[in-house]
Amino acid sequence: MLRLPPFRLHQPDTLDEALAILAGEGPAARVVAGGTDLWPNLKRRHQKAAHVVSLAGVGALRGLRANGDLAIGAMETLADVERHPAVRSRFPALGEAVASISSPPLRNLGTLGGNLCLDTRCTYYDQNEEWRRAIHYCMKAEGKICWVAPSSPRCWAVQSADSAPMLLALGARVALASPEGEREIPAEALYRDDGIDYLTKRPGEIVTRVVLPRGSDATACRSGFFKLRRRGSIDFGVLSVAVALWLEGDIVADAKIVLGAVASFPSPATDAAAELVGRPLTEETLRAAAAKTRAAATPMDNTDLDPRWRGQVTPVHVERTLRRAAGL
Repeated sequence: MLRLPPFRLHQPDTLDEALAILAGEGPAARVVAGGTDLWPNLKRRHQKAAHVVSLAGVGALRGLRANGDLAIGAMETLADVERHPAVRSRFPALGEAVASISSPPLRNLGTLGGNLCLDTRCTYYDQNEEWRRAIHYCMKAEGKICWVAPSSPRCWAVQSADSAPMLLALGARVALASPEGEREIPAEALYRDDGIDYLTKRPGEIVTRVVLPRGSDATACRSGFFKLRRRGSIDFGVLSVAVALWLEGDIVADAKIVLGAVASFPSPATDAAAELVGRPLTEETLRAAAAKTRAAATPMDNTDLDPRWRGQVTPVHVERTLRRAAGL
């Protein structure tokens, strides 16, 4: 049995208290929301922490508030987000994306904010400490080599947070708090294409809420989500597709296609989306747009299933997701 390392657990009641602890302890402290990612990472010694700050008692980080936009507290559980009437009716593809995460018991623990900050994954990284030591570790954890691409100067671990591609496609915003105050950024600005330093979140910041704009709900936008994985539950995805389409009459006024689990960040397929703009939603248009996603997907041998096959099926699943969003 893998055991947690020793650390001091802090259980603040307010956001200000949590921020003050983080500021005081500095890099030795980590934040935990539902714990479905951090606890396994600590057990496998992927991450270290002398102090862990639990957000479970911070009531200000909970709740869903619909006032034009839909604001979701970062500590809302994935199960509650999935089941909430406002999500189901206004942002159904987000509900579908959240419902695809892991399994029901873990969705009852995991939170939306925690899923957004999910650690990147890799076959050579997601092992216990003894296994990783036997191959002299990897670049992401104590080593100097990326075993996926040994000549590469960077880490290629992939971002597999299922909520992230859909939130990016819908134009969501993320609020972050620090002792200096709060700032709100586009969800896409939360990520960078780096398997190690994959979040732009500053040290000491806490994700407080996710805001979905009114202009992306079901009255204005057609959306769709798909997740490819070996089994129908539990498994992390090896490809996810998030689609959002805004129409003016029969013509596409704007479109976003975001791919997950194929790179170190949720990858916008901008050329494919641009192929749709100004055109009607026909089978030919969707097929032409989907074909352009092959260049946007460069899967590597660092997750489940063959990377060449994953690249080949990407346009197929993008086309299917576009067809569902378009009602074809």
